[in-house]
Amino acid sequence: MLWLYLHFPHLLLDHVRRASQTPGATVIVSGSPAQVRQACPIAQQLGIHPDMRLKTALSLAPEELAVIQPEPNQEQVILEQQASWLYRYAAQVVPHSPDGLLLEAGSLLRLYGSLDSLWHTLEQAVHTRRLTARFATGATPKAARLLAQTSQGVRSQDTTLLTQAIGQLPLAAAELDVKTLERLTRLGLTTLNEVFRLPPKELARRLAPDTLAYVQRIQGTRPDPQHFWQPSHRFHQQVDFVREVEHAQGLLFPLQPMLNELEEDLQWRQADTDRLTLSLTHRDGTTQRLSISRSGPDHRASTFLELTRLRLESCPLASPVTAMALTVTRFIPRRTPSAADLFGETADSREAWQALISRLQARLGEPALQRLTLNADHRPECAWSAAQVHRSETGGALPALAGQFTRPLWLLAAPHPLQQTPEQWLSGPERICSGWWDDNQVQRDYYAVQLPGGQVAWIFRDARGDWFIHGWFG
Repeated sequence: MLWLYLHFPHLLLDHVRRASQTPGATVIVSGSPAQVRQACPIAQQLGIHPDMRLKTALSLAPEELAVIQPEPNQEQVILEQQASWLYRYAAQVVPHSPDGLLLEAGSLLRLYGSLDSLWHTLEQAVHTRRLTARFATGATPKAARLLAQTSQGVRSQDTTLLTQAIGQLPLAAAELDVKTLERLTRLGLTTLNEVFRLPPKELARRLAPDTLAYVQRIQGTRPDPQHFWQPSHRFHQQVDFVREVEHAQGLLFPLQPMLNELEEDLQWRQADTDRLTLSLTHRDGTTQRLSISRSGPDHRASTFLELTRLRLESCPLASPVTAMALTVTRFIPRRTPSAADLFGETADSREAWQALISRLQARLGEPALQRLTLNADHRPECAWSAAQVHRSETGGALPALAGQFTRPLWLLAAPHPLQQTPEQWLSGPERICSGWWDDNQVQRDYYAVQLPGGQVAWIFRDARGDWFIHGWFG
């Protein structure tokens, strides 16, 4: 069986720097007293390197150094984000906290055609995501991991070559505990190959049971079952800012790659979505959640970026933002329009309407946008009402009413007495006798008439014989 391991030497550093438009000198620190764990190339040019004390690093770059101290479980969350995109290329993925991903490559060679093709595909994906990674293949999972951590990448399917490569590794690179490493060094052993050559009984006598099992799993003489990772039924991406973002427009640059990831994820799922949630973490630790909705399902990053921009313009930031997360939990199966041509192109008449509704709701808020709806009531003043525009109803038309003159589009708030004698009677009468159940009974005969000035009015005569204007036709 062939395994391929992706080692991210400074995953957290890449994560925070990819959200910055102009990244400067940045370091990751931990421990007490604080020490530098990871240093970006700019910081390294200033003389800052891993294992340096933070005080020393600050003295080398007192003004321009950005210091990041990771939150608990932050690296695990970031690693799962990387496993999510890798799952699109390989179904059997195993995250190795805090900085590695293992995949079973043997079954992928038929899909990709060759190991070189798989290798280049993953390299391109890593480059697109602005990540630094070292690749290596191995005959066992642990061998692939050790080779990726200590070399520039062993790319081979030859079991003999892979066995030689892992055997040439120094013991210091084998991730052995300190006591075992000292004991083997006193015996004059310097490489893993020398340990592999020891007789099994001698190896068992000199090594602890757990250490012996570990060495045998590297060598492949003991089973090493792997628990493959399964993605959750949601999309989640998070960025942590090196420097706080004070203006809403500053969120659009780091949001663009997140939406691109969402578009790729939706393409992979063959699904669309009509709602995403943007969570903004502020300096004081509070979280502001913005719901970005679209009137119809979509998958394009450009569409959601425009809606988010409009929403941020109408919703200013309460305080500077230190982190931003994008979450999607609603996935709608994608359907091919029935009017699509041979090339999949279609002129969807609802698209422009849905885009307009979505932009208005993003700028003004969903409750601010309303539509007219018909009610089951014969009384004109009760037959219409305003209702909120729902996503499933956008683009739909009101039921067509028969006849040329039925009800006017302009209905007066209250009927006005008729002051002129109509010149022409266009339609009618239409008798309405209703409302007895709510103590607002009406008895009216309606007519469509043309007045001397040319206006077309909707008039009625009540039970007492008085005439009123109730609306105007356009």
